[in-house]
Amino acid sequence: MAHSLHSTSTPPVAAGGDRHTQGWLKGWPTVLGLGTATLLLITGAASRDTLAIGATAAAWCYLAAAASGRPWVAWVAIPGSSLVVVLSEVMGMPWWAGLALGSLILVVVALRRERPDAVLLAQAAAFAAIGLLAVLALSLDPRAGVVLAGLVLASHAIWDAIHHHRRIAVPRSLAEACFSLDLLLGLGLVAVVVFAW
Repeated sequence: MAHSLHSTSTPPVAAGGDRHTQGWLKGWPTVLGLGTATLLLITGAASRDTLAIGATAAAWCYLAAAASGRPWVAWVAIPGSSLVVVLSEVMGMPWWAGLALGSLILVVVALRRERPDAVLLAQAAAFAAIGLLAVLALSLDPRAGVVLAGLVLASHAIWDAIHHHRRIAVPRSLAEACFSLDLLLGLGLVAVVVFAW
């Protein structure tokens, strides 16, 4: 009888909380990405420039991680890319010029350390392509520019998914957060513009 009472009792709680808490904590990167995108959309802070900077900065963070050979650097590169954008504009340069110069420095430092690998080359190519499309979006009519910049940001979600699945270059948590942010923010602002057109 004592055995049957024990078997119907609640299972022991694992260190760190119950299963529901652990499940929610496991999804924190998605919550972070969706929350940030939602905040930008509902406050009206999302714009063509926000999308263009966001897409380029995201690619820059991936490049920073690949150039350093340390995935965690991608998280540090988020505020780092923001600082580069702000300092570029304070110095009278366009934000994209500062990120381009920073990417060149990252690649040169990486190449001085070792031979280029496929991951570094892929990140450099992705940064260049995304950066060029983002700058092109800024040169278009504002509505067309939002559509292009939004699609560029949303397409970065594919890059995030690949890196999350393959576990390369950046932490899976960053790829997951970035995926959620890129997809909702990019397609969300495109939808706002298209339906208002």
